[in-house]
Amino acid sequence: MADPLAVPLIGAHDLAVGRGRCLVRGVTFAVAAGDSWFVVGRNGSGKSTLLATLLGMLPPLAGAVLAPCGGDRAALGYVAQEQRLKLPLPCTVAEFVGSGLPDGLVRGEARRRIEAALATIGIAPLAHQDLRALSSGEARRTLVARAMVRRPRLLVLDEPTANLDPAATARLASDLDRLRAEGVALLHVSHDLGLARRHASHVLFVANGSAQVLAPERLATLDAMEGA
Repeated sequence: MADPLAVPLIGAHDLAVGRGRCLVRGVTFAVAAGDSWFVVGRNGSGKSTLLATLLGMLPPLAGAVLAPCGGDRAALGYVAQEQRLKLPLPCTVAEFVGSGLPDGLVRGEARRRIEAALATIGIAPLAHQDLRALSSGEARRTLVARAMVRRPRLLVLDEPTANLDPAATARLASDLDRLRAEGVALLHVSHDLGLARRHASHVLFVANGSAQVLAPERLATLDAMEGA
């Protein structure tokens, strides 16, 4: 029997993606448990289109997508780019995180999952804080906690540190490193090359209509990435 930890949690083989016309082709990579992949490239290079295709939001133009978590959507956590916390009624951080729970959990299990997600992302002291009073960094970490409350095996994040100050970026990166140490696979889309060099296990560099797998240390030598 195959080791489930050795089965890729998301990936592609010779994938081509686009919205009406091909933006990126020849994408081949696979994310395993405990990996931290960063998808990097300039604005307009096709990173977001690639991510949407990997998550099943867009059909591939060619090639194959490895279904996230083998098709088990409950094992996938997703934090979208510029996701908002706005709700029609007042809501605490704990209540918002709990809104990500799967259906059918008994009350005690739901409470334990919320408490664990808040603790894992380091925002347990904010549990009873009004969602509307959070800083940008606290809000982004709350979104990650909401994704983690499902106990995913794969966490996908689109520009998770966008518009965060260096201190908030460092706190979120530390939280994500802890998740990876626990075996959660991470797939980031990011413009932050320094963050990728420090925290990636693998890099998928998207440029000029293709995608290349790189070692993180290679980013420092790529002049083409300046200003990405």
